[in-house]
Amino acid sequence: MTPPVPVCRTALTELVGVRHPLVQTGMGWVAGPRLVSAVAGAGALGILASATMTVEGLRAAVREVKSRTDAPFGVNLRADAGDARDRVRVIVDEGVRVASFALAPSRELIAELKDAGVVVIPSVGARRHAEKVAAWGADAVLVQGGEGGGHTGEVATTVLLPQVVDVVDIPVIAAGGFHDGRGLIAALAYGAAGVAMGTRFLLTSDSTVPDAVKARYLAATVKDVTVTTRVDGLPHRMLRTELVAGLEKSGRITSLARAVRHAAAFRKVSGLGWTRLARDGLAMKHGKELTWAQVLLAANTPMMLKAAMVDGRPDLGVMASGQVAGVIEDLPSCAELVERVMTEAAEVRDRLVHPWWP
Repeated sequence: MTPPVPVCRTALTELVGVRHPLVQTGMGWVAGPRLVSAVAGAGALGILASATMTVEGLRAAVREVKSRTDAPFGVNLRADAGDARDRVRVIVDEGVRVASFALAPSRELIAELKDAGVVVIPSVGARRHAEKVAAWGADAVLVQGGEGGGHTGEVATTVLLPQVVDVVDIPVIAAGGFHDGRGLIAALAYGAAGVAMGTRFLLTSDSTVPDAVKARYLAATVKDVTVTTRVDGLPHRMLRTELVAGLEKSGRITSLARAVRHAAAFRKVSGLGWTRLARDGLAMKHGKELTWAQVLLAANTPMMLKAAMVDGRPDLGVMASGQVAGVIEDLPSCAELVERVMTEAAEVRDRLVHPWWP
């Protein structure tokens, strides 16, 4: 008989009702119904990425996950999106357990979700942002250090995580650099209630990312993961590919032309009109030193990610990646991955109980 997967109860598992303190992050074009339902079925928290879906597409995706599993799951939203409230309504109507946010939601949006019984978990990259959302009523906070994939900051997880744990009294989820049981134990030792993993769940057999693209990730070393601002004007961690090298060498006119072309393509995919795209661009620009050219370049991101993650063309797209891609070597199922992480964590815990440390 196969031994049961070790269970670790934390403030996170109690809050959201999952068996294991592991979270699969909401990665655009990657975190769809198949991956999310597989993660949820394995006892961890899967999160749908909604930013690349229309509102009705999100509703359909939520219903598909619910048809595959009864386990809790979440939806990730862009708090600055013009249709954020429409997406919140889908979450409430469909009884989704968790709403996570790539940017801090407003106090009013947090209250609206909490009043409906939805657990609110914003993502932050700085201590002051964690303090703010905690004061506004967030139920937990996901803290991503600079090792994480996609848009990222400069502070390492090992420095940022204890800073946040020390100043908030809500569960803290650690992200950026996690992929195994050793990392989970380390995060718990810092005071976190669990860990979130993006790249590790992307590289599973349940992920819909094309095999050729997964192979590129598996072949990468830690030196093949870089941070560039040439995709959308903000620091973005991804694999260093020929395309990324070309973007960094291209001039402003070439980049701008590409941005306009991809903005038009994203408008069709997302169902957003030009007015809404402009409004979202203003929201992105607010509080940031972005030129309008950089705001237009931000339209590159969804379509360039889609080229790789959906169409299987890393030569035409970008591949967001955490630094852990350089140490990942296989493609387990989500169930196998969760069991492996929890088993290793239990073994590490037991090794720490040693005679030299009475």
